[in-house]
Amino acid sequence: MIKTFKGNLAPGDAMEIRLSRNDGLTGYKIAKFQLMPTNPGGGNFEYVSQVFATPHDASATVDFNDPTILAVALWHTANSYEVHFDKEAIFDDKIFNQDITITMADAAGGTTVCNYYLELEEMKLDLSEATVATLRDMRGRE
Repeated sequence: MIKTFKGNLAPGDAMEIRLSRNDGLTGYKIAKFQLMPTNPGGGNFEYVSQVFATPHDASATVDFNDPTILAVALWHTANSYEVHFDKEAIFDDKIFNQDITITMADAAGGTTVCNYYLELEEMKLDLSEATVATLRDMRGRE
């Protein structure tokens, strides 16, 4: 089963997506993560959006050494040159069963809202898989 989430975030915002269940036997992995400005071609944007397994503040800094990072998406538009590109990175097909956080930042310093689209593949976990996913997701929580 595929679950989709879409919406928009202003640079500096973070949003929690509630996924956890009492038994922890439902897991998810990211199938797709994309960005699109609310005003494509209408300015200079350098959006950096990240998905984390734990709560995080929004930042344009990407640290691949962070064990809680699940995905990163980048959208860049330079209006003066009519150049744009979008890239996405999805890590290791990690399976998680707890709430996740999406953050949005604009490395160019803008304040324009950006749209996101997140597609998660839902799967049933057995007890040992659920325990491993829960313990991995809890790392870094305070």
